[in-house]
Amino acid sequence: MSKIQERVFSGIQPTGNLHLGNYLGAIKKFVPLQNDYNCIYCVVDLHAITVWQDPAEMAANIREVTAAYLASGIDPKKHIVFNQSQVAEHAELAWIFNCVARMGWLNRMTQFKEKAGKDREKASVGLFSYPTLMASDILTYRATHVPVGEDQKQHLELTRDIAQKFNNDFSDRIKELSLGEPMKVGDETVQGYFPITEPLIGGPAARVMSLRDGSKKMSKSDPSDLSRIVMTDDADAIAKKIRKAKTDADPLPETIEGLEGRPEADNLVGIFAALTDTDQASVLKDYAGAQFGTFKPALADVAVEKIAPIADEMRRLQADPTEIDAVLKDGSDRAREIACETLADVKEIVGFVGARR
Repeated sequence: MSKIQERVFSGIQPTGNLHLGNYLGAIKKFVPLQNDYNCIYCVVDLHAITVWQDPAEMAANIREVTAAYLASGIDPKKHIVFNQSQVAEHAELAWIFNCVARMGWLNRMTQFKEKAGKDREKASVGLFSYPTLMASDILTYRATHVPVGEDQKQHLELTRDIAQKFNNDFSDRIKELSLGEPMKVGDETVQGYFPITEPLIGGPAARVMSLRDGSKKMSKSDPSDLSRIVMTDDADAIAKKIRKAKTDADPLPETIEGLEGRPEADNLVGIFAALTDTDQASVLKDYAGAQFGTFKPALADVAVEKIAPIADEMRRLQADPTEIDAVLKDGSDRAREIACETLADVKEIVGFVGARR
């Protein structure tokens, strides 16, 4: 493998109870990218076990994410859909990247500090080294673009650092083997094998908040079921949760600035904008001055229209997982073809004997 081709990679952890935040923040954005890129969408089950998961639930959760991909419009024939654990090259390249990344880089990862909390000594090594596996996920396919939320942006920056250090450390070797392309590193040009992956960030409702507390991110761990719309909710449940969403007493403002200090209003307007492929300013233009008694039924109608058909298809796929399993098998076979070539190149660059068998 030599010339770097434009390619998108992204993934979702199979931790159960996919909700509206997962859909609007990730899956919905994956679908249109299929029109412009070769896309690889992964169920990142190796990442899921950085914290303990119930083995009895793991298979169902993997199939749930896959069902959401398919029901939302991802085409597994034109693109690749698979689960991470079926392609062992992810873990093998991650070890090489563990030897490229620096401890100081990982120590700066804020997400580890947030997840480990005060018990960081009890956290798994996998949770600490999670970002190097994420770098491997992306760079196994030499992906040029990754759609990420703000909470993953720091990890993508680490991916870029790892790629840049690998390219710089092995530039002469990469050139000797006629792999990769010339790349600028500061004022210097090096022969680079891995791309410096670009993030695809943004859009309305990139960060969806709880329906019961606009200051907290929508989460499956919230004790209140009314805090989130689960992707397998039926139409009645979706409408009920929108109706019961927390709001304030003021009407909707005319401008986005008027949403400042109103987290619940900001969240609901953002959800409306994301579901209708517009922006908050356009929503406020249509609903400025409206009370939530008017706005929430309109939002409920939109949510039911957009989400209920996806939920119906997800339930159909999950009822008989044969189709899901076939997609994952085909996707993993196709992903492995790319991954094996990348890893063979990397082993040869590093100097391992027998890289190509």
